[in-house]
Amino acid sequence: MAPLQHPADALFIPLDLFAERVLILCKRSFLHSELSALPLDSECNDPVYSTGNVSLTPSQNLAMFMKFFGFIVILLFALGCSPDTDRQPISQHTPHIVIILADDMGYGDLGSYNEFSRIPTPEIDRLAAEGMRFTDAHAPGTLCHPSRYGLMTGRYPFRTDVTVWPDKPVIEEGRMTLASLLQSQGYRTAMVGKWHLGFDESQTITPDSDTVTGPSEQAAFRIYEKNQQLPGGPVDRGFDSFFGIRASTDIPPYFYIRDDRVVNPPTERVEDNFSGGIWTDIQGAFWREGGIAPDLELIEVLPRFTEESVDLIRNHPVSHPAEPLFLYIAYPAPHTPWLPAESFVGVSEAGLYGDFMAMVDFNVGEILAALEESGMAENTLVIFTSDNGPVWYDKDKELFGHDSMGGFRGMKGDAFEGGHRMPFIARWPGVVGAGSVSDQTISFTDLMATFAEITAADLPVNAGEDSFSFLPVLNRLQPDSVFERPPVITTAGNGLKAIQDGEWKLINGLGSGGFTQPSRIQPGPDDPPGQLYNLHEDPAETTNLWHEYPLIRERLMEHLEAAERNGRTRP
Repeated sequence: MAPLQHPADALFIPLDLFAERVLILCKRSFLHSELSALPLDSECNDPVYSTGNVSLTPSQNLAMFMKFFGFIVILLFALGCSPDTDRQPISQHTPHIVIILADDMGYGDLGSYNEFSRIPTPEIDRLAAEGMRFTDAHAPGTLCHPSRYGLMTGRYPFRTDVTVWPDKPVIEEGRMTLASLLQSQGYRTAMVGKWHLGFDESQTITPDSDTVTGPSEQAAFRIYEKNQQLPGGPVDRGFDSFFGIRASTDIPPYFYIRDDRVVNPPTERVEDNFSGGIWTDIQGAFWREGGIAPDLELIEVLPRFTEESVDLIRNHPVSHPAEPLFLYIAYPAPHTPWLPAESFVGVSEAGLYGDFMAMVDFNVGEILAALEESGMAENTLVIFTSDNGPVWYDKDKELFGHDSMGGFRGMKGDAFEGGHRMPFIARWPGVVGAGSVSDQTISFTDLMATFAEITAADLPVNAGEDSFSFLPVLNRLQPDSVFERPPVITTAGNGLKAIQDGEWKLINGLGSGGFTQPSRIQPGPDDPPGQLYNLHEDPAETTNLWHEYPLIRERLMEHLEAAERNGRTRP
């Protein structure tokens, strides 16, 4: 397939400007006895190189022009130039791609998804107004690490052991990721933020302890050296650069990593912190005790990641003008600890959580502004979503009048919709219609196949096993009623699986599967062994229709069993 073509992809240059730039190139060659390719900036306005104060006589200019006449002719044909004064395309190129992933954010937090939201989110709402808003997009897991695995690999997280992340890389060496796919297509790939997919930490020292048993708890006081290498992370999985943290800002140890090196080790200690009052122990300004680096303040992590991202965007047209940019920004917010800066305290009507979410929105606005200022916005596909649902209880809805799940049942960790149905926004000027809405059922795993189609890349058989391109939805070449993918599968926190096709949803057990109690229910003699809901008629999943529709139940169970048995859903 040829790369996607649209008006925003074409660069244009008139013949007189082209000739001027060739003359500049010839001067550089004449003066320095070396010929290099003439780089053009993204707008084709000003030459990148300057000849300074050196001037040549008309005869010298003519001699140089004749000397390089063959070179000029080749370029004229290659660039499609003609004597016509109309501007002609000189190349067709793929878009920059920026993914902004929020953390533990609800479907109903954005004004563009919930008119009754009590949180101001003008920047993300503007993104939705300028792009496409998906109403039925799903995280492949309802916790941080499984969701990110599916996003990065195009593969359902139940196919691997995601629990190894505190000690080992979750993504095995050699597996294709979004970053390595785009890197192979000529992209400059960068990540900023929360990785949470593990490093090889075998060379670190874990102190002995009789009081902790879990791998995450054992890692809390690990000993690292300054500039110590941590293999198996982003730069070993397709990213050219990385700046971020190993996991959440409530999971110690807390320290920054640049590329694959520890910036400053966690030589200090921070104690457990709980907000108390109206919040449960896993809400509010909650973090766990453990090691912390002296240069890391938890309240500064979110703006620090925005600063790093903005610098990358602003520097990209200068440092890598010939390469499209893939930037993955994985914010650790509004995940706990909820730490809004002073200027955001009280701006929402949803308490500490709402204020922190408003701060996230502001930081997203800083990213969008940087794209505008750098001249990249018009040729950038921006995707915004969240890894899974929020920690927001019924008591919080009653107290603040804010439904973070937007009317859906459940929350983070759950097989219910509130755990994995995510806001998902795509803006791509000239391709995606402004203010458009799609009801297609998609999964984060589908980004792999979508990016492959955008960049005309072949997706190997052993990559993106559960990925299906939704490019025809983005560019409206196919209506919602035509584009189809197999039913989407999501894994809940305790291992329950949900499978759904837009209208019908099956959960292969009883209980929420996550944070909502009860998490798991053992069926009685007359109870159904699982759950079946008609989401068109019952989006809040209040009525279990397991016994009423056996054919639909069997069809979805067959899909689920085949997906587990075959190791893939993509043909």
